[in-house]
Amino acid sequence: MSDDSNIYLIGPMGSGKTAVGRQLAAELGLEFFDSDAEIESSTGVDIAYIFEKEGEASFRHRERECIANLTRRKNIVLATGGGAVLDEENRRNLTRNGTIVYLKTTVEHQLERTQHAKNRPLLADGEPRESLERLAAIRSPLYEGLATFSVDTSGCHVRAVTASVCKLLRSRDFEPLKN
Repeated sequence: MSDDSNIYLIGPMGSGKTAVGRQLAAELGLEFFDSDAEIESSTGVDIAYIFEKEGEASFRHRERECIANLTRRKNIVLATGGGAVLDEENRRNLTRNGTIVYLKTTVEHQLERTQHAKNRPLLADGEPRESLERLAAIRSPLYEGLATFSVDTSGCHVRAVTASVCKLLRSRDFEPLKN
């Protein structure tokens, strides 16, 4: 495990990274960040707009800079975007600077959780199930390879997932939980 006290949440869209991250940070007394929200805040526009006007490559560049900056901080919980693991520099920064928790979920639960979302550019075109299955085929091996540990969020409430993550962190002597 890394020397510092950061927790990075990775996983597909709809896995609960933001909701679990907020609760986890509150319980541990750490600062919470969501890389997508940070990008939106710094640009003044939403992710869908960036994808539409500048393309995915431009968004991924912004995401890389954001994650590089956030992983330099200490005592944070960071919810990453689902595709952050595609970038080698992001993978390096995450593995070098924190404990990585993979929040797993099924495509069925992703569909359920994202069905009303208007800000999911990778689901805007085509059939959502096919898109999610295609993304999972590419990204799941990366999530698995990076994760310090995994927690299945399918059908679980945020509090239950947070409790599971805390239990796993305790088993690893995560610094903020030693007290």
